[in-house]
Amino acid sequence: MGQDIRFCTAKDGVKLAYAVSGEGAPLVMSATWLTHLEHQWRNPAWQPWLEAFSRKHMLLRYDARGCGLSDREPDDLSFESWVRDLECVIEAAALRRFDVLAKCWGGPVAIEYTARHPERVNRLILYGTNALGRLRWTDRPREAERARVLLDLMRLGWGQDNHAFMQVWASYFQPSSTLDDLRSWSDQQCAATSAETAIRLMQNGWNVDVRAAARKIKCPVLILHAERDVVVPIDQARLLASLIPDSRFVSLDSENHMPLASEPAWPRLVDEVGRFLAEPTNGNVTALRNELPLATLTPRERAVLNGIAEGLDNVEIATSLGLSEKTIRNHITRIFDKIGVAHRYQAIVLARDAGLGANNRATGAH
Repeated sequence: MGQDIRFCTAKDGVKLAYAVSGEGAPLVMSATWLTHLEHQWRNPAWQPWLEAFSRKHMLLRYDARGCGLSDREPDDLSFESWVRDLECVIEAAALRRFDVLAKCWGGPVAIEYTARHPERVNRLILYGTNALGRLRWTDRPREAERARVLLDLMRLGWGQDNHAFMQVWASYFQPSSTLDDLRSWSDQQCAATSAETAIRLMQNGWNVDVRAAARKIKCPVLILHAERDVVVPIDQARLLASLIPDSRFVSLDSENHMPLASEPAWPRLVDEVGRFLAEPTNGNVTALRNELPLATLTPRERAVLNGIAEGLDNVEIATSLGLSEKTIRNHITRIFDKIGVAHRYQAIVLARDAGLGANNRATGAH
């Protein structure tokens, strides 16, 4: 499966890389620790996620600042900058309403974004994440000591297959992993960022507190967590469930922070997420039929939507507007995001209800 990689610029000038894969209703994945848009498709821990959630959705991902194809040495690596980057990528992709999938380190970022932008998020899925960073776990007094040991190992063994750090990584993140899995993590480390940046990101992530934001979330939320996860203990997921009013909690029979595609917990995770995303929300087609947001469309997008309403295919629309078929496909992706539909037939119904189509030909001048 292919992906379309693009770039945008954050308010402080940092270049951010983002990618779109798949087709369907938009699903935004907040960036987690150690991302690389290209390398993740070859990583056995990441590839199942990308394939599963690009199959029925337009999946939007991005490289966090300091990682992957984004600028590698930004001055600001604060939590606030992470939230602003998510806002920047969503605006660059021209998404109007969407679902959010967040895991691990990306969970607090997604929680904060959803609390700030309730009008944008239909549903929120949180996997293996927390409201409090590990240095704020007051009921675990030895966490600060464990954190220092882990940081020292990162400084000494970053990206080395045979270093003790890889054994710690295995016992923490994927106790059931194979030797090949460990090597893939080493490759991911080298591809994603430097040890120094990884440590800065980790330290900032360990100090987050989004409890106040979690209490403000209004959309439906699905919380999934591995029962024996030692990176983020399951009591952190239970805390999230107690904070978020409309949340559903699912525990998975696994010891892996990043589930393996070969274990039973993985298909259950995919099934739970799929069923949750299939449930109707206030942003469904019936609601949108009463108020199609044509004002959010550019003149060109309105002309493309008019062609869709007339029953034209992409080639016919491209010919009528003097554009390439690829350009038309890109326009359609943005249009569907803005009007909140997943399928062409839904767009036809909504556009005709709004007066577009054979009896009201729109042009780029409107």
